[in-house]
This record gives sequence, structure tokens and C-alpha cells, in this order.
Amino acid sequence: MGAWCVDDSKFPGISSEGRQMLYRLSAHPHAPILRDHSGPSLSTEDCLSVRDFFTDVEKGSPWKSLCSPPDWLTEFVARTLKVVPYYRSKYPEGAAFDAITPIGRAQARIHVARFVPDDLPVDKLIVFSSSGTTGLPLSVPSHPIVAARYYAFHKRALGRVGIVPCAGAGEVAVVLAGYQKRCFTYASVNPLMDEAGLVKINLHPDEWRHPEDRARYIDSLAPELISGDPLSLAELAQLSITHRPRAVLSTSMALSPATRASFESSFGCPVVNVYSMTEAGPIASWSDRHNGFLVLQNRLYIEILSPEGVPLPPGSRGEITLTGGFNDYFPLLRYRTGDYGWAEESPEGIVLRDVEGRPPVRFRAMNGGWLNNVDVTHALSPFDLVQYALHQKDNERFILSLRPRDLARKGELVQALKTLLGQGINVSVQTIKTDKIIQYTTDLVLS
Repeated sequence: MGAWCVDDSKFPGISSEGRQMLYRLSAHPHAPILRDHSGPSLSTEDCLSVRDFFTDVEKGSPWKSLCSPPDWLTEFVARTLKVVPYYRSKYPEGAAFDAITPIGRAQARIHVARFVPDDLPVDKLIVFSSSGTTGLPLSVPSHPIVAARYYAFHKRALGRVGIVPCAGAGEVAVVLAGYQKRCFTYASVNPLMDEAGLVKINLHPDEWRHPEDRARYIDSLAPELISGDPLSLAELAQLSITHRPRAVLSTSMALSPATRASFESSFGCPVVNVYSMTEAGPIASWSDRHNGFLVLQNRLYIEILSPEGVPLPPGSRGEITLTGGFNDYFPLLRYRTGDYGWAEESPEGIVLRDVEGRPPVRFRAMNGGWLNNVDVTHALSPFDLVQYALHQKDNERFILSLRPRDLARKGELVQALKTLLGQGINVSVQTIKTDKIIQYTTDLVLS
């Protein structure tokens, strides 16, 4: 392969070992087509800032009381109203928290530049894009420091299952796996981990010289951790990979218990289910002991709101709404996530239960009663389904959409729905043809 080298003009300040790692990741004989470029973007001062952030996270703990807001909330709200143009134009200085109207993705995408605090430097501003559960595109302002902070919460989530990451110089720390027709891919190193390697890959066969290279590349890199969403992890599980990472993180999409168990069998390691979104980063990680998602972040206040934006009492199901977060360039102030669930307290922190994307949908059963979409989720949770959708056309007719790999089990799935909704219902099955779907929909009007 010749001498390993990287263009110093692209990545100034990187060590020879880091350049060697970048070349290993990008010029490997089985490497994918990496369409983008990345490298360490943190200065020495940035690294010190991130390390201080890690220390603060480790010393602190998430907010735990649903009956009283966290101590930092008042100061955070005051600063946000003062330095964020969007809020400063709408509310007087000193406005009360509950006087602030909750907003969602629709408002944020229209005014996104006005959510960046005007006292922050923008010379290193970066933008991430997200379509969320709604398919409505949103650009989220961020910064390399913010991106580096993610690791503090991934480390906390891993620690909850007894995993302490330790990859260092000369090792590959993380493979980020996607599975789309086209997605952002790159190779990089992490200066906070002695320039351990990090690579974002697309498992779609079109992004590789040979489909077999996918398993060969991952086996050769032997990453300590692999991260992806259930779609990319399902594709990964089909490959003949012999390497066993120490853990796998599943993010961005719902992961059923049966699918998680299937992944753990395939990968031979714990699979950590992280509830996350581009706007807020890692929010919570699944806890078997709590039977829900245990909040990860120290400075994240969560409300459960009604459709009218009214806070609901503990135990009530509503829209998960966030204030705070760790992205200084996109501070969240009563930000409606579009996800729904309910919250309860625990000694370790707030637990989110029955988390679902999109507003709740009710399905009408054969007996005339209405069932929540959560009931459907529970009925199908024993099956290893990476992704599915259910639509009700009228009182008797339903359409169940499945990925091709699950069509062989359609008989069992249809019977599970009939057991829940009534044996007289008619369920037709079709194939999912896109990565972005709305899971639950209905043509019926609730009466």
C-alpha cells in the first residue's frame, strides 16, 4: 500500500499517528467510497473545554423531580431570552418560563438562524440536517465542541450496562453505520482519545466496490463500538462479520425488545438503545430495570404537554417537550419534539415510558372500541420488526406495511393484530419502499 500519509493542509495539527489512522481508514483495500472529508476540528483550548464538560457530567446527575424544576432553569431561561434573537424579539427580559409558548420543528426550520445566540463566535459553526419522525427537514446549528460533547452521554449510557470505553492510539474507536441510498460518510480521528479512529460508513452495496468488502472492512478495523439505527444494524446483522465489538449503540429510531435481543445474538455484545434526535443529542437510554428510557443529560428539563401546550401531571401521556440541552448554538426552550410518552420519577433520574414518534393515533376495533397505537406497539413487540407501519382504512380494513425481510412472518403478524383488534378485521400486507415512513395513520375520525 506504500507509505501512509495525509494532506497536512487539510488537517493541520494532526500527529503522524493520526495521519496514519486516517490513511488506514480511507485507503484500506476494502474501504467504502467515502464521499466527504473530515478531521479533528478541536483546538487545544477546545479539547480542554470538552474535558471540563466531561468532568462536570461525571460529577453531576440528571434532574430527578417531576414536581420541581431544576435549579439551573431560571438562569438558562434568562440568558436565552437575552441572547437568542428569536426569543428576544418575542418576550420581555425576565419573562416567566410558563409564559413562553412551546415551539416545534415547523417554527425552528423557518427561523433557524435566529436561534443561534448572538454572543457566540460563528467561525466554526457547522450545520446538521434532520428530517425527524415527520419527514420535515430541519437544519440544526452546532459546533465541533458540541459534537464532541455527545461522547459524555454515550459513555454514561454504556456505563449503565457495565461498558467503559477505552480505545486509544492506533485503534478504531467507533464505526458509525448508516444504510441509505446516499448519506454523509467520512473518516476522522478523535483527539480526545489519543487520535483513535472514527469512520462513518454507508452499508448500502452501491457505496462499496464489492458488497463483500463491507464485512472485510469492519473485521479489519475491529472497532471497539458500532453505532447505527435499527435499519443499518439490521443490514449489518446480515453480513458475515466475525469481529465482536464491546457494545453496539442503536439510535434515532424505535427499537423493539425482540429486535434488540436479535441484534445482541448477532453481534455477541450488549446493544444499548439510545433515544436521541439531532436537535437535542442523546436524551435517554433504555433501562430494563426501569422498563423505560432513563434520562442521560444533566441539564435537560422535560415537560409532557397536552395538544394545547398545557403541562400534564406525572403519569399522563403527552408530547415530550425539552428545555436546556448541551448545544449552545441551538438552546432548547420548550421545544416540542413530536414524540409522545409519559414520565415518572426514579432515584436515578426521570424515566420516559412508552415513547412513540408522531402524535397518538387511535384505531377502532371490531367491537366498536378505540385502541391507542401504543396497544399495537405492545402487540407486535414480541416480533423482531425493525420497521413497520399500520393504516386503518375503515372499521374493518387495515394495511400493514413491512420490510421485505419480515414478509415471511406476515401470517403471525396479521393474527397478532386480529387478536388485538378483532378476528373479523381484514389486514392486507404491503412492502415498505422508503426509509421514511409514518408508523401509525388512520382515515377514521375519532367520535
